[in-house]
This record gives sequence, C-alpha cells and structure tokens, in this order.
Amino acid sequence: MTIKFANFAPQLLNFSAKSITFGKNSETMAIFKVEGGRRLSGEIKPQGAKNEALQILCATLLTEEKVVVNNIPQILDIIQLIDLLQAMGVKVERLSEDSYSFCAKDINLDYLASDDYRNRCTRLRGSVMIVGPMLARFGVGYIPKPGGDKIGRRRLDTHFIGFQKLGAEFDFDAAESFFTVKAKELKGTYMLLDEASVTGTANIVMAAVLAKGKTTIYNAACEPYLQQLCKMLNRMGAKITGVGSNLLEIEGVESLGGTTHTMLPDMIEVGSFIGMAAMNRSELTIKGVSFENLGIIPAQFARLGIAMERRGDDLYIPQQDHYCIESFIDGSIMTIADAPWPGLTPDLLSVFLVVATQAKGTVLIHQKMFESRLFFVDKLIDMGAQIILCDPHRAAVIGQDHQHQLRAARMSSPDIRAGVSLLIAAMSADGVSTIQNIDQIDRGYRDIEGRLNAIGANIIRLDE
Repeated sequence: MTIKFANFAPQLLNFSAKSITFGKNSETMAIFKVEGGRRLSGEIKPQGAKNEALQILCATLLTEEKVVVNNIPQILDIIQLIDLLQAMGVKVERLSEDSYSFCAKDINLDYLASDDYRNRCTRLRGSVMIVGPMLARFGVGYIPKPGGDKIGRRRLDTHFIGFQKLGAEFDFDAAESFFTVKAKELKGTYMLLDEASVTGTANIVMAAVLAKGKTTIYNAACEPYLQQLCKMLNRMGAKITGVGSNLLEIEGVESLGGTTHTMLPDMIEVGSFIGMAAMNRSELTIKGVSFENLGIIPAQFARLGIAMERRGDDLYIPQQDHYCIESFIDGSIMTIADAPWPGLTPDLLSVFLVVATQAKGTVLIHQKMFESRLFFVDKLIDMGAQIILCDPHRAAVIGQDHQHQLRAARMSSPDIRAGVSLLIAAMSADGVSTIQNIDQIDRGYRDIEGRLNAIGANIIRLDE
C-alpha cells in the first residue's frame, strides 16, 4: 500500500461533471419547457440506483485492489463523486457507458486539507460516506459540512457517534464547518443507533469491517441498497452477518480485496415513472425493476387506485382515465407516510403528493422525516391543485379526478425529488410550463428529457 504526501495536481478524466452536458455552465442556467397533456406510451428502463452508488463508490476506498462497478447512473451527483475520488488519488477507468474500475492504492491524504477537496465535498451530500472508509484504512477522516438537497435538518450525529464508539476521536470546527475523526486503531463494540440512518449505518459498517474484534450494530438501516453494500463488502472479504435485518454483526478483518459489483435499478426512478404514467393516463412498461427490492412501493401506489401488473421483472402500468384513493377499513381518510425500510421511502412522497392531485378522493401525505420537503406544494396550488399544507410535515390533498386539469406555470426545482414531481405536474398540465433550476433534477435523473421524449413527452432543455 502506498500513500502519497507530495504536492498533488489531480488530472481529471474526460468524463468529469464539467465535460458532461447537463445544460448548465458558469454563464447560463438551464430550464425545461414542458408541453403538458401528452400521453406516454412504450417502454422505459430505470437507471442504476443513485443512493446505492454513493455508498458503493465510497467503499472502493477500503481496498488497494481493483473494484469494478456496473450500472453506475450517469447523473450529476455520481459524476461529481467519481471526480472527487479521482482527485483523492483513486485510479479510475471507464470501461463502458455505465461501468468503471476503481483502484485506491495510492491515496493523497494531504489533498483532504485542500480548498479543492472542501469545495467538492460541500456540493455533494454523499461525500460524508468517504469518512468511514478513510478512518478504517488510514486512521483519519476529514469532511466539511456536506451539501445536497435543502429539505430540512439532516444531522450527522449518528455517523460520528458510531465512529466514537469504535474508538475514534471526533472534532468539529464550528467556525470552519469542518469535521475530523482520528484513530490509531478501531475496536469492535456494541452500539444501538439513535436512528436507523441509511448513510449513517453505511458509514459505520465501512469503518467496522477493518476494526479489531466484533462490532454489533442494532437499529441498523436495512434498505436494499445497504444490503447491497454489505454483500459487496462480504465478497471483498468482510465478515458481516444479519444482512437485511436491523441487527448487524461484523467481525473485523485485516484487509479487503477487489470485487465486481452491479447496482440495483433505482427504486425512486421506478416510482417516478409509475406516477408519470398514472398522472398522464398513459400505458407504460417499466423494464427490469428488480421487483423484489421495491418493497411497499407498488402496494402504496395501489392505495391511490393505480393499477399495475408484474410481468417477470417488468412492471406494466395500464392506461387509466380514473384512479380512486382507498379509505381505511373504518372509512377514515387514507394517510400515506414515510418510514424506515421496509416502510415507504421519503424520497417518493413528493411524487405521491403530485399524483394524488388528479386522483378521486382525499389523502393525507405525512412527511415525517424532513420538515422542508413539502414546501414545493405552493407551486402546485398555483397550478390549480387543491392542497392544504397543514404544517411542515403534513399536506391534505383533495384529488380532482382529472375534472380540472392543472394549469401551466413557471416554477423552480427546490430539490431532486420535488423537481421531478414538478416535472410530472407540468407534463399533465394545460399549456407549456417552465421549470428552472433543473440541475437539481440532473443530480438524480439521467437524460430525463431524452428518455421521456422517446415515449411521447415534449420536454425541451434551453439555456436562459
């Protein structure tokens, strides 16, 4: 293993975020012009899972051997993370459109104190998961306060409390908004997480696999993407049991080797496509959805009255002119709320809310985990949706059963999931809508306009 401490000038590969056309540069800001009222028809394939990719790519730092990763989504957040890893000294090779190899043999620790490192990390929420692998392998991890969606408080306590339980020293420079963890040696221990944080669990697992002795993590997240991370680490030589449950046991090992890993399809994109089909009264086949890893998502859409059919590993959405929201057995109003897996992922509540605006019936959308994620509903109200924002966490939606089409509007995308939800609304509206700040959508959805235009949408990307 070689660690470089010399001056470092990273030479980024030609697939960096700047070289991929996302419609944004230093002089212009891209927008979408969306013609509403066009029905979709045909087949669409979901990209690789963004949230899984953020974990898996950070895990390549745990070994000096080569790791090959397939089905990597070509989206802004992931390209920025790949660029960051390369700037740290990871040798990255693009093998095909969505396959890369990573070799983290020569890491420049000095780079972690650079302004360039700080600037890159502050643009990317997923950069926090660099800390666990770096702490495990090199005994030190630095991270500025990471960026990402502005959806409310997203505390990092779970990550750093976990590192401390493993024996790390923690420091937070409030003036610089910079986190530091250091440890000469990590030691296995028992811990009960204060919340079932997905990224927190992933970070702690990646630190624990190289710790001395046995680590037990209770109240661990158990999302399919976290399961994928654990399975990959086990193929690399880790000893993790309890995968898929909220109780993980990890026997530390001396080192990890290389492997090959393939991402799951993105469940959030699958859910977004289900919502698009229903909202636009369209017939659509979503290809290769990994149905067993969708969890409660299909059943929750069914509670809105949306029909679908599993065909092998594809999901067929028939054309429906009407879909009726169920009520609970006692006749009370349906509530759809997020919860840790196997509950409904909070990333899809924005989509559920938009789709409900054209259902028949009433539903309460309860966003428990983030207090700012429902604030985009004012844009839907401007379009003619009947929504009562009860408080930062709850919105009552009175569906209009397609009797009153939404009006076209000019709006701005506040975060990834609200952005695609506004896109769904614009696609069903009467007239041509304008969506600003679409780099937020680009962070989570690859070539969304090209893929949707291929099945009947009319979305134009322009510089404004």
